[in-house]
Amino acid sequence: MIYFDNSATTAIYPLALDTYVKTSQRIMGNPSSLHDLGTQANRLLQQARKQIAELLYVQTNEIFFTSGGTEGDNWVIKGTAIAKREFGNHIIISSVEHPTVSRTAEQLQALGYEVSIAPVDKQGFVEVDKLAELIRPETILVSVMGVNNEIGAIQPIAAISEVLENYPTIHFHVDAVQAIGKVDQAQWLTPRVDFATFSAHKFHGPRGVGFIYWKTGRKLAPLLNGGGQEFGQRATTENLPAIVAMSRALRIHLEKKSERPNHTGIIRQYLKEALLSYDKVTVFSGDENFAPHILTFGIKGVRGEVLVHALEEKQIFVSTTSACSSRKKVNSSTLHAMRVPNELATTAVRVSLDEANTMAEAEQFMVIIHHLYDKFSKIN
Repeated sequence: MIYFDNSATTAIYPLALDTYVKTSQRIMGNPSSLHDLGTQANRLLQQARKQIAELLYVQTNEIFFTSGGTEGDNWVIKGTAIAKREFGNHIIISSVEHPTVSRTAEQLQALGYEVSIAPVDKQGFVEVDKLAELIRPETILVSVMGVNNEIGAIQPIAAISEVLENYPTIHFHVDAVQAIGKVDQAQWLTPRVDFATFSAHKFHGPRGVGFIYWKTGRKLAPLLNGGGQEFGQRATTENLPAIVAMSRALRIHLEKKSERPNHTGIIRQYLKEALLSYDKVTVFSGDENFAPHILTFGIKGVRGEVLVHALEEKQIFVSTTSACSSRKKVNSSTLHAMRVPNELATTAVRVSLDEANTMAEAEQFMVIIHHLYDKFSKIN
């Protein structure tokens, strides 16, 4: 099996799984309980929070645990809308955001908030000058992803940060789900970023757990009310085994990144050059300012889902751009925003790499692609 769908989800690290199992077995207390078992559980919870904060070079009290990227994005966007309603009702997102962000913005729009969409250029990068033109006195939030999940474009967070330096009351949120451990932190967590969202299963942690970075001093209303966990900001009993496993997975993931910083980039470059040798192949992912783990391409005349299933028959697993949309056969919102013609956009498939992938896998992938290319060419 060759697994090239790491942007959809990653296999949990064995050591992180071991941590999950041992924590489940040995730490039975509720972190909110007053007795010794609760104290023990709470101590472990805070240790996990501290480790994640240290890995990101932020303060411990700026890390809040969630159930994953979807909840994190919803919390930041809706929490801002509620907390800052008296100051304004205008939100700006980009045209290439993950559905978690775009659909949350649509829901707020139905409730009376105003949403503006910042366009991207033909490579998929947010046009910063046009985003700046959308800012109004009533703007309360700008939300732009760090790395696009469909084509891998690293968004100009630093340039947007410079614009927002002139608007200190506007919240700046970055969906960093595809960025952490893949792209240098300085590119997506600038001092101007107020909130960032993360999901454990994107960096070999367990599913159903994540966290947000919440800069000290910023206002955010709770999304979940109840028992007062997470400093009173997110009610629900913490998923302690998953949180502890997530902190270990993040540490391992960042260590592996530092050990082999160019590993996925080398494989990606090989694949890109090999694919471009075929006349009917279109590569949608660029080179400069693109993440090293995502490569999106298509074969003209072959729908993306057809190629996905043809590769699956050979035990090679990729996806059609966004895993969250592929099963529903929703066309790529990113390629549409890039003004890619529909007949090309519908051919797109995404290869997403990880440190466990090898050059031998990439070479075998190209052997299969060559076979399928010839087969589809004869059919067409």
